[in-house]
Amino acid sequence: MMPSIAIVTDTDASLPAYLAAKHGIRQVPISVLFGEESFQTGIDIDDAKLFERVDREGKLPTTAAPAPGDFVKAFERAFDDGAGSIVCFCVSGEISATYDSALVAWGLMPERSITVVDSRTLSMGQGFMALVAAEAAREGASADEIVARATSVRDRTYLYAALSTLRYLAMSGRVGHLAAGMAGMLNVKPILTIQEGKLDLLEKVRTQKKAWARAIELTGEALAGRAVERMAILHAAAPDSARQFEALVREEIDCPPGTILAELTPGLSVHAGAGLVGAVVVAAE
Repeated sequence: MMPSIAIVTDTDASLPAYLAAKHGIRQVPISVLFGEESFQTGIDIDDAKLFERVDREGKLPTTAAPAPGDFVKAFERAFDDGAGSIVCFCVSGEISATYDSALVAWGLMPERSITVVDSRTLSMGQGFMALVAAEAAREGASADEIVARATSVRDRTYLYAALSTLRYLAMSGRVGHLAAGMAGMLNVKPILTIQEGKLDLLEKVRTQKKAWARAIELTGEALAGRAVERMAILHAAAPDSARQFEALVREEIDCPPGTILAELTPGLSVHAGAGLVGAVVVAAE
């Protein structure tokens, strides 16, 4: 039986499709545009297909937020399936117009009970918010309680990822504090994190081995002795590297059962580049 409150998000949440389906979470796709051709994340493009084409053509595509109509369709389907109301978590408004698009959709359905939330995060930071929200909805929580629980999880979530190249970041211009002169330093392995709703370049490390070790070290420091409540291993078209990275994480951090292996997804990975691996942890309260 479907909870009376449905949870909607977008594919920048990096939620694996099986997990979204299991929890009844509807994901509105971020679009990837190669010239006039448009592809929808999770429908006809994933990270592997994305970078296969980028490498073949030598061009980086652009991304586009879902149109308001895409959210209207998702909302209508949820209501048609029996939802009484909806809570929608969008990728950070600092990096995408997705939240604005969802707000427009909400305005087109004034008679419906819809709560639209700027998650102020992205990837599995946003994904864990949606998962916790779905669990709370199934327990019968109110919309306000759902948002409060999800926000609490966001405030205890940390993401540290090691990039395999700086090239895509330099091309995309999406990362704050990226010095213009760094574009040529393609041998550098940057450490990426989320700060104030944006992907941000935290440190520059010289080798992949050191970058992976540093990402794990930063994760441990962020936990500050707290247990890990939830965890995901992220990757961009690099599942084998992700498994190797996870093995190293497990040597240093007590990982919870049910650790998720998650694809970053094209709406985000286009800016970070193939080969990224990272960890997303939710610290226990």
